[in-house]
Amino acid sequence: MARVLFINGGSEGHINPTIGVVQELISRGEEVVYFSIEAFRERMEKTGASVRTFDDQKFIKAFISGGRDYLLERINGLLLTADIVIPSVLEKIKGEHFDYIIHDSMFGCGRILAQILKLPAINSCTSFAQTKESFDKMLEQFSIKVPKEIVKPINDKFQSLTLMIQEKYGVEIHSPYEVFCNPAPLTIVYTTREFQPYGETFDQTYKFVGPSISSRLTQENFDFAAIKGKDSIYISLGTVFNQTIDFYKLCFEALGNTDHTIVMSIGNKAQTSDLGEIPKNFIVNNYVPQTDVLQYTKLFITHGGMNSTHEGLYYGVPLIVIPQSADQPIIAGQVASIGAGIKLQLHSLTANQLREAVDHVLTLRSIKKAVANIKESFRKSGGYDQAVDDIFDYKIQNHISI
Repeated sequence: MARVLFINGGSEGHINPTIGVVQELISRGEEVVYFSIEAFRERMEKTGASVRTFDDQKFIKAFISGGRDYLLERINGLLLTADIVIPSVLEKIKGEHFDYIIHDSMFGCGRILAQILKLPAINSCTSFAQTKESFDKMLEQFSIKVPKEIVKPINDKFQSLTLMIQEKYGVEIHSPYEVFCNPAPLTIVYTTREFQPYGETFDQTYKFVGPSISSRLTQENFDFAAIKGKDSIYISLGTVFNQTIDFYKLCFEALGNTDHTIVMSIGNKAQTSDLGEIPKNFIVNNYVPQTDVLQYTKLFITHGGMNSTHEGLYYGVPLIVIPQSADQPIIAGQVASIGAGIKLQLHSLTANQLREAVDHVLTLRSIKKAVANIKESFRKSGGYDQAVDDIFDYKIQNHISI
């Protein structure tokens, strides 16, 4: 049995794919100490992991203080979280032994902690993976397109922050890529090479295990009798950017009082009272058990987060993707390119366009065929079982305690 230190951030999209991995690690005899934020303590404790937390409010404040307009500002924000996360983790594991570390790919302190603790490292990638070459090209565009008077102080801030981390923690940071993507000798990517953009360009240190779908380990009250046998349409904009009352009302206008049964999740930042009169064919909740509802769904209207996209396709549900931020436009593009759904723009969307898109996706045979193909490839890929197989192979190669 080995002791595993698992370092993660604090959002559903980064936590949920790791639930099955942690459960499987523990079932195979590993002991897991899992760092996240307090909001996910109960969920992760149900896996059998020992859960420890860092202050999410201080973390968010530090991250945002780096700036939000440009990628390098966000990278600086991740570096600014070091003094929140690193001392907290080191204090809470003081005197303990670990055999290896698994850290999130976009959680800026994971790679730094691995180096401080001198532990063999594994990267848990819940978004699309990026090579250094593709990342550097993206960052190069920032330097070309943005005026020098903006670029220079952001670059200077990056240099000063990396110097501070080197002096304080003895860890050298050679590039923004190391901060944003947390490269490691083994990267577990929770998608398939076929769905990953330019999947053929990644070497064998990247293991594409497919979606890691498991129970969310949360208790939610939902009346499944209301949707069984009805092939509902499910609408959700995820758990972060979901305060779009106008969009929810547009859905009422487009699909209200039709023959479709509609399940709509509006998140905990909006209230049903904000929506006005709810059509009789709509079931509106703040939160629904998504992976369960998707099994009774004929169409998923989604923001295109990686988790939601994977879960919809894993259950064979075609998608209408309405991306809002982060990597969602890229994910929406991939869905459209494989023919498993279509992409719409929120800012210009009308009720007629949405209604026509629904009819189009539900009737087009090519979409159904593409969804069936990607569902099969996702199911064959192995998910969290394959992830743990790859982790154990890595342990053997690196003579880590079995």
